[in-house]
Amino acid sequence: MTQEPKGFDPEPEVPDAEAAPPEPAEPTKPEGSGEPAAPEGQADAPDDAEAASAQAAEVALTAQLDQARTALHERTQDLQRLQAEFQNYRRRVERDRIAVKEVAIANLLTELLPVLDDIGRARDHGELLGGFKQVAESLETVAAKMGLAQFGKEGEPFDPTVHEALMHSYSPDVTETTCVQILQPGYRIGERTIRPARVGVAEPQPGKPADQEESASEKDDDGGSDEG
Repeated sequence: MTQEPKGFDPEPEVPDAEAAPPEPAEPTKPEGSGEPAAPEGQADAPDDAEAASAQAAEVALTAQLDQARTALHERTQDLQRLQAEFQNYRRRVERDRIAVKEVAIANLLTELLPVLDDIGRARDHGELLGGFKQVAESLETVAAKMGLAQFGKEGEPFDPTVHEALMHSYSPDVTETTCVQILQPGYRIGERTIRPARVGVAEPQPGKPADQEESASEKDDDGGSDEG
């Protein structure tokens, strides 16, 4: 028998590099140990949550839209109210401006009335001649352009709102209180009287209607007696 010399270990076996490494074995699951299937209710839960979220978002958007519409309606009403107030303000300012203008013109023409009275008296006495006549007519024309109108004529009925009676008498020629003498003409601007006409008035004679009624009744009585 041959014996291997001591001191030398046998060479280890070198695996072949080209040889493929062994594939790991798949672990086997024991029968009956599989995972349980998800219940049907849990599978539909995500869809229900998404639908509820979309519905909530829609409700929120609808509420915001209603709020925006309400705010728009309120702002529209505020704008209409402001526009109406502005229109009223413009009309009031225009009315006040016209009133102030009329008052200023009336004050100016009131100061000129004595001059116009002097011109009228000079015309009545035949003293309105030459250059004075031209100046007087120019002044009367300017006053007329500013709206000054003269009123008051003999024979017109007495109106206490536009006439001022300075003289009073009775006359058989009138049937009502009548202006029989114009002492000073009146003046108005538009519908506003700045000075009433100062006049002398005459009334029917007292008792005249009664006398006429008595004579008429006497005639009726005479006629009735004749017929009888």
